Formats: sequence, C-alpha cells, structure tokens
Amino acid sequence: MNEAERSRCCRTSSPLTADGMGMVGRGLCICGGREPTPGKSPHPRSHWGWGPPLLCSSLSPPLPRKGHASLVQELKEVLRTPPGALVLAVGGGGLLAGVVAGLLEVGWQHVPIIAMETHGAHCFNAAITAGKLVTLPDITSVAKSLGAKTVAARALECMRVCEIHSEVVEDAEAVSAVQQFLDDERMLVEPACGAALAAIYSGLLGRLQAKGCLPPSLTSVVVIVCGGNNINNRELQALKTHLGQV
Repeated sequence: MNEAERSRCCRTSSPLTADGMGMVGRGLCICGGREPTPGKSPHPRSHWGWGPPLLCSSLSPPLPRKGHASLVQELKEVLRTPPGALVLAVGGGGLLAGVVAGLLEVGWQHVPIIAMETHGAHCFNAAITAGKLVTLPDITSVAKSLGAKTVAARALECMRVCEIHSEVVEDAEAVSAVQQFLDDERMLVEPACGAALAAIYSGLLGRLQAKGCLPPSLTSVVVIVCGGNNINNRELQALKTHLGQV
C-alpha cells in the first residue's frame, strides 16, 4: 500500500477512534502527537482513499466552516423564529466559527451563544481571559475530543460579531450530563458533547439568567449535540469510576 493512501491519526487518539478509522479498509498510520496548532499540520490525512490525501482540519478552513454554518440554515427552516439561546461545545473553535457564520447569514447574530468547555481543555476561555491566543501546557480533561491546545484565531474574532458567553465546567459535570442524556434520550455521547449538555443539566442556563446574561424567559434553547464516536458503555463506566461517580 502506498504510504499516501494510509489514514493517519494522532498517537494520543483513543483506541476507539483508531479502530473506527481502521475499519474503512485502508491502512492506518499512528503518528505525531496531539492535534497541532491551527495551520501547522506536519502530516496530510487520507480522505479514506477517495482521491489524493487531504488534510481535514475542522479548526479554521472555509470548507468545514461552511458545513457547520448549514446547521443554522436547517434550524431556520425548522424553527422559523430565532431560539432564545444556542449552546455548543468548543474544542479548536471550528464549530463555533461555522455556527457564527450561519447566524450572520440568516440574520440571527443577536442569538446568544453559550460556548462550553471542560477545565483542562479550555483553550478558548483561556484566550478570552488573556485577550489573545494562548497555548495550554497540556490537555488534562477527560474530554479528549476538545483537546486543542490553542483555539483557532477565527473563534476569537467571532466575539466581535456575536454575543458569546464562554463557560467552563468540570469533567464530572460533563460526564454526569452524558449519563443523564443517555437516561433521557437513549443516546450515548462522549464527554466533549457532555460539556455542552452540562449547560442544561447543571443549571448553568438558570445561573446565567439570574446574572442577567440571558433573558429571564427563553422561548427555546438549541443545544448542538455532536460527538459520539469516541464512547461506549464500558468507557462511560470507566470514566464514572475515575471521577468517583459510582
């Protein structure tokens, strides 16, 4: 097999992720470390063997951002009117940038965004606090899918055009939200998604309302639920044990 045809994933990727990539029938190369700083990727990644190798970073390029923006187009078709707030998880900032672009496209830029991270993977919150891009020394959160040490510059730029509230929760809150969502919706997601769900299950939205950051009455709240590939029941139970929840 030609080396260029191999799929690549970071050495720190979980076995679940690596196994899933290997199942597509192409060779899998484990290389490098964690996801590099935006714009500095040392290795291309195969696009599952269809065509030449393609680096699919979701952090800042326009193609993934356009895809994320389409979420808002779909929301407008379904809801017709703007939601009271929109909740999403932030890793490298690609999803946030895309959603902001979508809100601008449909004229919903006034909708407050609650950008959720876990402590130990909070590069966006750290950048906001510092007023510039910063690099975390390491990713210590169990929400490894949020594991970008440096947020994309585009994410910080979004602060200028939309109302964005950056919030950080503990790993225990994210994992607890995963379990509660599983009980409520029969859908298993990973802790990265649990960070967003924690805005609902931990009472964060109510606290933001009490502080005047959100309207006292919200017509609807949209939570973007994504990130379910890197989890199974055994992994969830291991996380709960690690965090002292069982």
